[in-house]
Amino acid sequence: MINDQSLSQVVMIDMQEKLADVMPKPEIKKIIHTSQVLIEATQLLDIPLLHTEQYPKGLGPTIKNLQSLLHKKAIEKKVFSCVDEPQFKSALVKTRSQIVLFGMETHICILQTALALKAMGKEVFVVEDATLSRSNLNHQNAIARLRHESIVITNVESVIFEWLRIAEGDMFKAVSQLIKRLT
Repeated sequence: MINDQSLSQVVMIDMQEKLADVMPKPEIKKIIHTSQVLIEATQLLDIPLLHTEQYPKGLGPTIKNLQSLLHKKAIEKKVFSCVDEPQFKSALVKTRSQIVLFGMETHICILQTALALKAMGKEVFVVEDATLSRSNLNHQNAIARLRHESIVITNVESVIFEWLRIAEGDMFKAVSQLIKRLT
């Protein structure tokens, strides 16, 4: 299965200040950076993007560096699976069958949301280099479990170049500049 620009929508899950504070420091910096690139790519390629905040009263708002890139209000939730939040389900673009997920934490909200979306008949992609858990063991366990459940595990570059499809033109040049920031 390959990502299709016209079928994709993206969901950033719970990339919040206080949650980021308890993540491994080198990893969270990298995840924030790759998330910025992915968000900017969705804007360049006109791909719908939703973002959630888990109990923002306790875990704070979305990370400032990411928040400044977002144009819509966060969907607040107290449930782990985004699908269990009615506002989330109604915000999904019904004509887009592919859902690309990234954020925190891989073994809780990412895992439960991916499995619920798959049960709804969606094609689900999890961007491994833009997801994180407090424990690497929990992250790796979730990735293995998702693979076992036939969720596509991918990375930021693959997702973006699958959307793009062609290595020419102004869009390719703009996307290439984003990709250069990953290295």
